[in-house]
Amino acid sequence: MNYQFQFDAVLAAWPLLLKGSWITVQLSLTATVLGLIVAVLCAWGKTGGPTWLRFVIQAYIELIRNTPFLVQLFFFFFALPVFGLRWSPYQAALTAMVVNLGAYATEIIRAGIESIPKGQVEAGRALNLKGWEIFRFVILKPALKAIYPALTSQFILLMLTSAVVSVISADDLTSVAATLQSQTFRSFEIYIVVTAIYLGLALAFAALFKLVHRQFLNYPDKR
Repeated sequence: MNYQFQFDAVLAAWPLLLKGSWITVQLSLTATVLGLIVAVLCAWGKTGGPTWLRFVIQAYIELIRNTPFLVQLFFFFFALPVFGLRWSPYQAALTAMVVNLGAYATEIIRAGIESIPKGQVEAGRALNLKGWEIFRFVILKPALKAIYPALTSQFILLMLTSAVVSVISADDLTSVAATLQSQTFRSFEIYIVVTAIYLGLALAFAALFKLVHRQFLNYPDKR
């Protein structure tokens, strides 16, 4: 094997790699926050909403969970402009990620909500709490604690899946890697570096989620 490793060209492009990494982080964190909001609302609707709303939410979940994320991404970027809805690659990527995460996280949160003993809900009613107060403090908070590991795994998976958005020219880390590869033809070196960056981002996200758990969810379970 006479292959000569040359990382100089890759490392010289660190500003581009840094920019791509930042866009990946920005996309992932924004999609995580918005997707979690969508999931909480859908989980509430699915567990306590009217029949028609439960049907709509279930249809949304089944549609997203049984179709490839790449197809969903193409739908938002290529199909919807036919109806006059035009947006940038970043906006299309973010929307697709939010919609995708919302469907998967809805089922995780729903499972957590349904694991809460009915006695706790009845205790909340006995204390004359309002419906939204019962959902927020009596149901949602302990449910999030129970399902937090599953949710954070889904969030990290979303960050790794974001590499797909490069196919619509969103300037994420993978898109930067493809550009560098076409300029330097150092495929092995480029993707070794990019792999290391993705690994570092995944570990950083895991550390961030552990910090969030310690700060907001690390309380005794008295059930």
